[in-house]
Amino acid sequence: MICIGKLKEDYWRRACEEYEKRLCSFCRFTITELPESRLPDNPGKSQILAALETEADRVLKLTGDSFVAALCIEGESVSSERMADLIRTLSLHGTSEISFIIGSSFGLSDRVKKHASIRLSMSAMTFPHQLARVMLCEQIYRAFQIINHGKYHK
Repeated sequence: MICIGKLKEDYWRRACEEYEKRLCSFCRFTITELPESRLPDNPGKSQILAALETEADRVLKLTGDSFVAALCIEGESVSSERMADLIRTLSLHGTSEISFIIGSSFGLSDRVKKHASIRLSMSAMTFPHQLARVMLCEQIYRAFQIINHGKYHK
């Protein structure tokens, strides 16, 4: 998982660390935090676009040859079962690395979205980025539980 910005509250960090610990029995799971571009309090559109492009440079350097899943509001909303099926199918077809990308509070640049193999949306509702990160960790963990016929609550 590649994320723009740091988790500020300790409880969000502890939640992600718990999922990281749980996921280590299924895969090599890491969360890479990249710095968020500094912007003034009321940035203009051109300032936001420039910041997103700077962040895109950092993100795309890390994705390599991985399958890229960008989280964005216009992305596809998928069920837990569909997420599991996606991970399973990619694995069966030789994909060894998936990069889930979570942008800053201003989202992701169009360049990252175009580079992505899939665009995903957590929900039609709006969530803080810190919560979205925990939710994504949970859904990745749930996907591996489904794949491995573990405990799974529908």
